[in-house]
Amino acid sequence: MKVDVLDRSGNSTGRSVELPDDMFGVEPNEHAVYLSVKQYLAHQRQGTHKAKERGEITGSTKKIKKQKGTGTARAGDIKNPLFKGGGRVFGPRPRNYTLKLNKKVKAIARASALSSKLANERLAVVEDFNFDAPKTKDYVAVMEAFKCSDVKSLFVTGADQKNVVLSARNLPKAKVVQTSGLNTYNILNADAILISETAVKEICGENEAI
Repeated sequence: MKVDVLDRSGNSTGRSVELPDDMFGVEPNEHAVYLSVKQYLAHQRQGTHKAKERGEITGSTKKIKKQKGTGTARAGDIKNPLFKGGGRVFGPRPRNYTLKLNKKVKAIARASALSSKLANERLAVVEDFNFDAPKTKDYVAVMEAFKCSDVKSLFVTGADQKNVVLSARNLPKAKVVQTSGLNTYNILNADAILISETAVKEICGENEAI
């Protein structure tokens, strides 16, 4: 599948790039996409949540009143979960949310997401470019040229373009990632995706290596 290569102004460069069908033209696998997104979101959780239970509260273990004759319910120590300041019943404990997912399943999910974006005309290939200095307005100008300044955008670059990354970091709806950091969640979360020529080659190379 051939796609025109555009410059940073959104105009055609007269060149085209071949996008492999096994990466940009597959039938989306919704279950693989679900598993990949689930794994990504699970790995964002620290799992450090903790609430003190009855045995961990600092306080006296003395019985606060006699068992019978008070006219009220029997009660033990002050750490009873029914009392204010008492321990929590079945409170959260630290745990690991890591999910294991096969590399091939993740590759299928990423290919499904890329294919879906390309089919919906939300993906474009841009020639490699860089800025002389970090300037937010320069990056905004590029986004305006592609009519995606008001939507969530994702720019995938192959090289370490520090000035481009710094120019976009103050924009809440813009995200710049290298091919090594590209995942299914980032692709689905973006309304418009721009991929540099170098990034296309690296993505295709990673797919062949799997």
